[in-house]
Amino acid sequence: MARRPDSDADAAAQLWKRLEDTRTGMLSVDGSSQHPQPMSHFSDPDSGEIWFITSADTDLVAAVGLGAEATFCYQSQKGDYHASVKGPLVVYQSEEKLDSLWSPPVAAWFEKGREDPKVTLLQLTPREAAIWASDSNPILVGLKMLNAAMRDDVSEPDVGIHRVINFSDVA
Repeated sequence: MARRPDSDADAAAQLWKRLEDTRTGMLSVDGSSQHPQPMSHFSDPDSGEIWFITSADTDLVAAVGLGAEATFCYQSQKGDYHASVKGPLVVYQSEEKLDSLWSPPVAAWFEKGREDPKVTLLQLTPREAAIWASDSNPILVGLKMLNAAMRDDVSEPDVGIHRVINFSDVA
């Protein structure tokens, strides 16, 4: 099971580490009629930002406009860690940042590679995140649930943690 964070700062550090483990999630613009879209992300714990590279002609960029609230949902490959991250999403103009994130897998999405005029950088600044961490072993989770169901007391099975992080409270 993921380590139980003792504070929001610990939970935030754990989130940033987990975002490095798997580079895909689902991004949605709050209030738009679009479904969440699968996106590769680039987390930057030092700046407290999550970055995305997409094409300027996507519905996602149109929905962002001059800025919007967004939600990024993440699940680890093992399925033992989930997060829903909320905050402002903006189109960000920075050749330097784009160069630092650029890679051959990203280039595959653009006809003209890094020089494609449609290459667009999005910046999500987390305001709040809800995290859920559980045992990665589904058999152990099932046994804990079965044990809790068979007991006379009404306690819930201890299969993990849930915490909401407010990033303005994290030092």
